[in-house]
Amino acid sequence: MEALERLVKKLTEVSSPSGREEGIRQAILEELEGHIDGYRVDKLGNLIVWKAGTSGKKILLDAHMDEIGVVVTNIDDHGFLKIDRVGGMSPYTVFQKRLRFGNVLGIVGVEGETSEELQSNIQKMSFEKLFVDIGARNREEAEKLCPIGTFGTFDSYFYSSGDIMVSKSMDDRIGCAVIVEVFKRLAKPRHSIFGVFAVQEEVGLIGAHVAGYDIEPDVALAIDVTGVGDTPKGLKRVPMALGKGTCIKVKDAYSISDRKMIEKLKELAEKYNISHQMEVLIYGGTDAAGYQTTKSGIPSATLSIPTRYIHTPSEMVDKRDVEATIELTIRYCEEGLE
Repeated sequence: MEALERLVKKLTEVSSPSGREEGIRQAILEELEGHIDGYRVDKLGNLIVWKAGTSGKKILLDAHMDEIGVVVTNIDDHGFLKIDRVGGMSPYTVFQKRLRFGNVLGIVGVEGETSEELQSNIQKMSFEKLFVDIGARNREEAEKLCPIGTFGTFDSYFYSSGDIMVSKSMDDRIGCAVIVEVFKRLAKPRHSIFGVFAVQEEVGLIGAHVAGYDIEPDVALAIDVTGVGDTPKGLKRVPMALGKGTCIKVKDAYSISDRKMIEKLKELAEKYNISHQMEVLIYGGTDAAGYQTTKSGIPSATLSIPTRYIHTPSEMVDKRDVEATIELTIRYCEEGLE
């Protein structure tokens, strides 16, 4: 397995939903050992790393390290769990999937005593109708394994074939992998480069709103995934596609990227023949919106990796797009503030 695949496999298979990012934070630190000048963990749990430059200017690179998940809300007398979403998760996506709660596995079912009731509940799915079977025989046994308040994620594994990589939590562990690779490949940067691996993006850009507060960077560049329109009946207003390069975001539902940053990213992509696409996303948002509203405002933009099946156990990316994102990020670190 090549180095990039190995890194992505390691990061995506860690279970760390929003608010429970300790595991992925440790995995990222292990990968960055020997490639950073220092790091700290702030009060919310954001991991902030850096390489010192000499120009006096600072570039902040951001990728959120949390993933969507579920949380146990109740347990019935027979030991079945009731759950709610943590982040943007559809009940249809969760149904009949395996969930991991620490070392405990559960299967998600839907309530229904007769075939007619079962069919009706499937057609009108909601978290109220779902239950999780962890094999417990009663409430007491289930409470020992998964007490109320326990967080879970999809139980999914990494798979690659040719240029395609598939796993849970590509959103946004693939962005984390990009920043890790940037720090590994940047030898002696002119500008100081800060990497922020942010917490709780999936529940409201929580980490980003505070991560840049004391760094006060000149610019912030978020690295995240974006939706695509290249599947059957894909949205016609969304032109992004796998295999066509990194996406330079113009806007999404949460923010409009800084014009100067967009122009510079496009200029560098053309100068170095880096495959790229222009992105206007009609939904969603990234941590760039959080940095734009930090203190008196930080000029911000986003580079996106086109991704199919976002917020499912099988998010799909193309290695060529990931490499293009790494290369353009490095070029921006070297020449972006000229």
